[in-house]
Amino acid sequence: MGFFIEALIGGLMAGMLYSLVALGFVLIYKASGVFNFAQGAMVLFAALAMARFSEWIPQWLGLESKLLGNVIAFFIAAGCMFILAWLIERLVLRHLVNQEGVTLLMATLGITYFLDGFGQTLFGSAIYQIDVGMPKEPVFLFQNTFEGGVLISLEDVYAAGVAALLVVVLSLFFQKTGTGRALRAVADDHQAAQSIGIPLKRIWVIVWFVAGITALVAGIIWGSKLGVQFSLATVALRALPVIILGGLTSVPGAIIGGLIIGVGEKLSEVYLGPYVGGGIEIWFAYVLALVFLLFRPQGLFGEKIIDRV
Repeated sequence: MGFFIEALIGGLMAGMLYSLVALGFVLIYKASGVFNFAQGAMVLFAALAMARFSEWIPQWLGLESKLLGNVIAFFIAAGCMFILAWLIERLVLRHLVNQEGVTLLMATLGITYFLDGFGQTLFGSAIYQIDVGMPKEPVFLFQNTFEGGVLISLEDVYAAGVAALLVVVLSLFFQKTGTGRALRAVADDHQAAQSIGIPLKRIWVIVWFVAGITALVAGIIWGSKLGVQFSLATVALRALPVIILGGLTSVPGAIIGGLIIGVGEKLSEVYLGPYVGGGIEIWFAYVLALVFLLFRPQGLFGEKIIDRV
């Protein structure tokens, strides 16, 4: 039983991190109706900014406090994501209002390759570390309840807690604020939203900035665990099955989809892996996503689209 709980908790922790990355896709889609291929590149760019500024700021300002340096670096990196959001709206999205979805999709592909190259040109292409003080050592819990206790990674617990907090804040933002409702209106129909006075340009800057902050938090967490390197951009691929499962238009769906896939990956690898030679954790999420595409393509919480003729 202790081993099962250990695998279950590990899956839940991984699932929260998947949900955090998936949220970036959901946010952009809800505001523009387009799938944002640039989300992975945004995670890499934000992580590079955080890693390099946390290294440079103490040197520039002569700071001895690492915590203060990290805080300043976070706000500077967030500022970079705001500037990036403003430039994307100013130089790209503003000229593509009311265009076909495939046009916006291709635009996000162009943004992806630009951010991949520009981020490494600006901040370097080596492997960098982000140290925000999360504990690396695992601990044993429930030793009096289960034989040998339950091994828990404190780093995963802290990361999942931060991800859960951000998810709650974003959910409340979309459901309870006027700006959140305006974002949903823009996603439904650009022209109709403009006709009732919703400032499309400002809304797009806001949503890309919020997606940028989500990418920054995801980049810090994954960079702390794996190091900041070019392959970090591919972390977005792990979020694709999450949004297929939960629904591309649903913030709660991204959360629940991430938890289901995180737990499913861990439990299937632990209990089924030995019988098939292992490796289930690599393809489990994609097979599950394929099943949903065949039988429920809108996902668990996505909106079913009905075309009437």
